[in-house]
Amino acid sequence: MPYAWIDPTPDNNSTELHLWPYNALKPEGFAAMVLGFFTFASLPLIAVLGTKLFWGLLPFMLAATAALYYALRRNGRDRQILEVLTLTPEKTRLIHRPARAEEQSWEAQTYWVKVAMHPSGGPVPNYVTLSGSGREVELGAFLSEEERKSLYAEVSDRLRQMAHGKE
Repeated sequence: MPYAWIDPTPDNNSTELHLWPYNALKPEGFAAMVLGFFTFASLPLIAVLGTKLFWGLLPFMLAATAALYYALRRNGRDRQILEVLTLTPEKTRLIHRPARAEEQSWEAQTYWVKVAMHPSGGPVPNYVTLSGSGREVELGAFLSEEERKSLYAEVSDRLRQMAHGKE
């Protein structure tokens, strides 16, 4: 799952949850995809090698390869999102670090924080939110539906433990 709990050390009573979007295309896969596309797009050019038609088609093949490269790079940059939920017996804090925008944060007293899952009506099914201090914030909206269900259960349990001092 694209999230991980960082459990407290004996001298630290806080726990953290790090969430990030799933990224199936690793750097090796990126290189293989662009190289594979270039190779297979070049195969039809072999038939017209040495003709004027070759020089007419070559720019389009190179432009298509460049467009694929740009789109994959842009998608990779846009998916560099990190959410960090820090739970302590006193405070709960959520920091959302988007790829190309200002960091956003939310904080509330742990005892009053409520976790909610909205099966419908949100931007995605099983939308998970945290509410407290007069605000409601989303948590893990980029996760899959099943991952959000699991996340809801885990965050609810951890918050209950923190709020009632049962670590």
